[in-house]
Amino acid sequence: MLGDSAYDYIVVGAGSAGAVVASRLTESGAYRVLLLEAGTQGSGFFWSRVPVGVAKMIDDPAVNWCYASEPDEGSGGRRIDVPRGKMLGGSSSINGMVYIRGQAQDYDHWAQLGNRGWSYQDVLPIFKRMERFDGGSDKFRGRDGVLRVTHTPRHKVPLLEKMIAAAERIGLPFNPDQNGETQEGIGMSQVTIARGRRQSTAYCYLDPARARPNLTIESGAMAESLILEGKRCVGVRYSVGGVKREARAAREVIVSGGSINSPKLLELSGIGQADLLRSRGITPLHELPGVGENLRDHYSPRVKFAIKEKGLTFNDNARGWRLAREAAKYALFREGFLASTSVPIRLYFRTRVGLETPDATVSIAPFLGLDSRQVLGSCRAAGDPLQFSVDRSRSCRRAGRHPQGAGTDGDVAAKRGHRRGNRAGSPSAEGRRVARLGEKKRRNHLPPGGHLQDGGGSLGRGRLRAAGARYPRPARRGRLDHADADQRKHQRAHHHDR
Repeated sequence: MLGDSAYDYIVVGAGSAGAVVASRLTESGAYRVLLLEAGTQGSGFFWSRVPVGVAKMIDDPAVNWCYASEPDEGSGGRRIDVPRGKMLGGSSSINGMVYIRGQAQDYDHWAQLGNRGWSYQDVLPIFKRMERFDGGSDKFRGRDGVLRVTHTPRHKVPLLEKMIAAAERIGLPFNPDQNGETQEGIGMSQVTIARGRRQSTAYCYLDPARARPNLTIESGAMAESLILEGKRCVGVRYSVGGVKREARAAREVIVSGGSINSPKLLELSGIGQADLLRSRGITPLHELPGVGENLRDHYSPRVKFAIKEKGLTFNDNARGWRLAREAAKYALFREGFLASTSVPIRLYFRTRVGLETPDATVSIAPFLGLDSRQVLGSCRAAGDPLQFSVDRSRSCRRAGRHPQGAGTDGDVAAKRGHRRGNRAGSPSAEGRRVARLGEKKRRNHLPPGGHLQDGGGSLGRGRLRAAGARYPRPARRGRLDHADADQRKHQRAHHHDR
């Protein structure tokens, strides 16, 4: 074994959570930290740096794992794309940059289920400490944090002003801060964009920490398995350029691989459901039934409209001489279409009388979508397209994901759980269907060297514990043994606008 070494902490996955963890652990200078990342690109990657570049990364296997579910009845026989970042910053480096915390009532509900420390009053100080935002109330918003959050400016796209007026006419007010006291209403998206640049965790947290002598970042590092001594995790086996390496942690190994790759690494390490692991040729080392289960997922169907009037959508500035003008505007002033999120406005509302808080979201994209080749023909004749993505925030699909086998050809599978009915009182469609996660352009077999992106959780301190201290418990299915920071914000691997 080449390249063996010892550290205080090992962080597997330099994504939305892993980059933050590595930065915070190395601040004092007292601890040696190894950060492993399968991707090779960083915050300087051009299409990640430029906000409009999200369209270029949605199917680029160089920076995206390009997962997709297998067709099933619930998806109408279609594959559902599951983008996951494969670079420093993880999915925060490829997503749509919309910044939404979630509703206070959701956190309070988690606390009521027995998850102490997860109430809104518990998490609000953390949200405030991490962000730097100029609007809203000091009661809810942070001013001095590392993560720069800004408002999408108003009066830039005429169509959006028409939508705000229309929403107000039906009783949905304009909400100047959807991360403030209430989420209800229509409002301009808050985004992790500042001065025309994406504010990924790689840029905000990791880049300032790079020069610290106690931080070692290994890119192109494919995590293969955790090293266990009894019930204690003491290190990680990984490879870089085909060279096998092993690193040991004196304190903790922190698994930050995201909702797909974290449970995959645990199971490939022999941690999970013993019978399932044996059926895949993996020797069980620690029985932990929740691993690979209870993924909370929900669909975001899109509705497209053709806009005939000129000058209302982004597309009018994305062609010919106007596009050249936008490029110059971005180069000189870091503003304009190229510096914008793809979803500049959002609507939160209640679908029926009797609900205390919004249970649905409409995300509005006033431009030709990411699947432009499919809609271009139909929209070209009728006019420029407008896309609505509709979410039922409390209607979700619960799933599991597990490796198909040990060895280099071990696929990861997702057991698609039941989907709750979209209407009050509608029956749940019980049953389990297996849907493998593959790759959009080329099948991604996720060998044991497959990597971890963004998430949360740690293993160590003399005992084995599943990713994190306490996590929200899904109703009727027991406790959630593994989750990550991505999932707790209510995303949604497939919900790419955030």
